[in-house]
Amino acid sequence: MQACTECDTHRGDSMIHLEFIDRARSTQTVPVVCMHCEQPTCAEVCPADAIKRSGDGIVQSARKPRCIACGNCVVACPFGVPEVYEDRQIMMKCDMCYDRTSVGKKPMCATVCPSQALFFGTRDQIAQLRPRSAPVNQFQFGRQTISTRVFMMMPADTVTSRPYVDVTAAMAEQPRQRAIRLEPVSADPFAEVEV
Repeated sequence: MQACTECDTHRGDSMIHLEFIDRARSTQTVPVVCMHCEQPTCAEVCPADAIKRSGDGIVQSARKPRCIACGNCVVACPFGVPEVYEDRQIMMKCDMCYDRTSVGKKPMCATVCPSQALFFGTRDQIAQLRPRSAPVNQFQFGRQTISTRVFMMMPADTVTSRPYVDVTAAMAEQPRQRAIRLEPVSADPFAEVEV
């Protein structure tokens, strides 16, 4: 998240949000970034026509002179990405570090992500990096399918049977139980060591 604040576009504000998977039981988080929808709902519901999509498909933050900070985009986004900054009366969100990507650089988040959970590159590059995974950019919300410019990596064997992520069904899934069993050592291995 710190790297996102270094992007010149947002002048010190991070546009990546971390959501806890199950805060009561784990510190595991997932980064939430704009999915850059092919038909962005946030832009479609904007009464001031403040949210634009660039020629290369990047959904931009709201344009300051036009945004009326109504929050329609916040409610409409199926991924929960846009945020209205009340102090500035504007909606801001991840725009894939457009100041960087428009000149051939990678977004800051993907540049510094140590686990490569956030990756910016070609299909061939990601195929080499994750050979047992397949990219998916279609998300099913009830009867509506949303296509995005951002891909999510899924296990390859599940993608062949279902080429989209069923978000509604995933909301009802229960977490898998992971039992870790540690066997106690019967004898002290350091009993004969003198200190």
